[in-house]
Formats: sequence, structure tokens, C-alpha cells
Amino acid sequence: MSFYQKWEQTSWDDIQLALYSKGATDVEHALAAKKVEHDDFLALLSPAAQPYLEAMAVKSHQLTRQRFGNTLGMFIPLYLSNLCANECSYCGFSMSNRIKRKTLSEKEIRRECEAIKAKGYDTVLVVTGEHETKVGMTYFLTALSIIRQYFSYVMFEVQPLAESEYAQLREAGLDGVMVYQETYHSRAYATHHLRGKKADMRWRLEAPDRLGKAGIDKIGLGSLIGLADWRVDSAFTALHLEYLRTRYWRSRYSLSFPRLRPCTGGVEPVSPISDKELVQLICAYRLRFHDVEMSLSTREQAAMRDGLFTLGVTSVSAESSTQPGGYAQDNAELEQFAIDDTRATTDVAAAIRRAGLQPVWRDGLPGW
Repeated sequence: MSFYQKWEQTSWDDIQLALYSKGATDVEHALAAKKVEHDDFLALLSPAAQPYLEAMAVKSHQLTRQRFGNTLGMFIPLYLSNLCANECSYCGFSMSNRIKRKTLSEKEIRRECEAIKAKGYDTVLVVTGEHETKVGMTYFLTALSIIRQYFSYVMFEVQPLAESEYAQLREAGLDGVMVYQETYHSRAYATHHLRGKKADMRWRLEAPDRLGKAGIDKIGLGSLIGLADWRVDSAFTALHLEYLRTRYWRSRYSLSFPRLRPCTGGVEPVSPISDKELVQLICAYRLRFHDVEMSLSTREQAAMRDGLFTLGVTSVSAESSTQPGGYAQDNAELEQFAIDDTRATTDVAAAIRRAGLQPVWRDGLPGW
């Protein structure tokens, strides 16, 4: 049984009703609980928890420091290609968008790696559009062999692959894979994924199962905030994470909570989340999952990120470029979406230190 079967048996409407039915007593029970169960998590996600945000933040801070120490990991995305065979309403790489397309050559990959290494990074997240024929396993293996020469920890965010392909990449040196579901709402998923293999919701939903079976060290989950009710999507993300941790316990897990950002041809969020609600979401996740890593991208504003450094996140990106070749040669016409925190890596590292934390550049070290 994969998570797909569990998802089929779980009613979106039932979770939504349970979540929005929570009251102050439920929130207080969750805050006092030694172990926060899923029903408690729904209370912490609910509108009823908003008056308790300060108490949630204090507890989230304490739990994070107890588990991860006074450290904050730093990583950077490395975009290799913006070719894509999918039609997605919210993405600048969508196949119908008239943008310049680019796939990095081996020489260009080396130039990007050298530019990133010069900034101090030792952990990278490799990102591509989803194009199986031109940016598939042959390309991934070649790129990975180059990237491993520069960085000690390499993660992928590419199209979902078969279990055997994940196992092959693991043997070649791949450490982690982020595969975000975007939304767990079937109708919303169909609305925003119009053409291409990404329209196959089941194939994407079962990708983390294939990662677990392939023995990938770290598996990243998340939903794109804005495509459907973010509270319910987050509840499904938590169910997915709970399932995976029980079944594939040898792997580590991370959570992300990206908000929709402006991009070429992009849509407006149907369920926007405020800054205060994003803090609530992060704290709720930390109270539910004490030892799960949580990453914060440059989608968020600098001041917002600085305030979240101590409240639950364990890693952040900085000085990100969402375009292939963006570190060695800037070209905004190729970008996937516009980032918000545009500060240099050194400035973000300095802000982390001002928060009383130590930037950590390599994944897998104690405290990260």
C-alpha cells in the first residue's frame, strides 16, 4: 500500500471540517500535550490557534534549539535547465510560456559550480524543468558526476523518477530529493496541471514511496501555498510525512512551505497566506514533528526570514538564482520565478549570526 491508497481513503472535506471546527480548548490541549498527535496538529493549524501564536512560537523555538542546537544550515539552488514538457499555471518554465530556453553544458555546469563554491556553499539543490527526453537520466548522471566534485551534499528537485532510477542516482552520489506535491486537492491539481506527465497526480504522489524504497538519505515534502486551502493542504502534507517516517524510517525528512511567487504567465493564489499565518504554520509543524528539518527559501522577504531564523526552520537558501547559468552569467529572461530576499550570502550569514545562530554550510553535520 502506497500513500496514494491512504490519500484516496482520506476525505478532503472531512479534514477541512475537522480543522475549522477546532476551538480554544482544542488549541490549549495541543499546547499542553507531551506528544502532539494529528488531531492536535489540526487545532494548531486552525484559525482558533491565532491568539496563541506567541505561545506556539516560544515552544517552537525551544524544541528547535533542543534538537538542532544553535545552528542554521545554508544551501543554494543550482538550476541546470528550464526546458519543460508540462503545462502548469503557476510556473515560469511552463511549456507554453515564450521564454528563452536553456540547458547547461558540462562546461557551463562547472562554471556554475565554481561560482557557487566561491560563495562558500557545500550543499546544493539541483533544479531543472521536467523534460524526460532532453533532461533525463543520461543528463542527470553526467551533471551529478560533475557537481559531486565540488559539493559534499547534493539534492535534486527534478521530475519524479522510477525507483530503479532513484537507486541508480543514489549509487552515483545523490543524497536527497525534494518532490513537492503542489496540492493534495484532486480538482485543484487537475486545474493547475493541464498537460504533460505532471498531470498524472498518482505518479507524483507515489514518488516519495519510490524514494524511500530506493534508500535516498533525505526526502523533502511540501505543498505550494495558494493553489488550494493552505491549512488543509498542510494537514495532508503532515499525513504524508507521518506515513513516510513510519514506513521508510531510515531516511531523513524535510518540509518546505513555498508561497506562490510572480512569474511569467503565473496565476494569483486562491488561498493566500499572511505572514502571521506562515509563522503559525511553521510553529505547528515544529510542535508536531520535533526532529524534522524545515527549509525557508528566498521567496520570502528579508525581514520575514530574519524573524523566522530562530522559530523553527533549520536551513535557508541565500543569494538564489532561479535561472540556468544565473551565478556565472545573469539573465532574468530564463528565471522560474522572482525571488524576494535578494541579499548576498555574506549578508544573510551575518543576519543569522546576529540572531545568535551559527551558519552551517554542510548538511549532515551535528545540529543540522
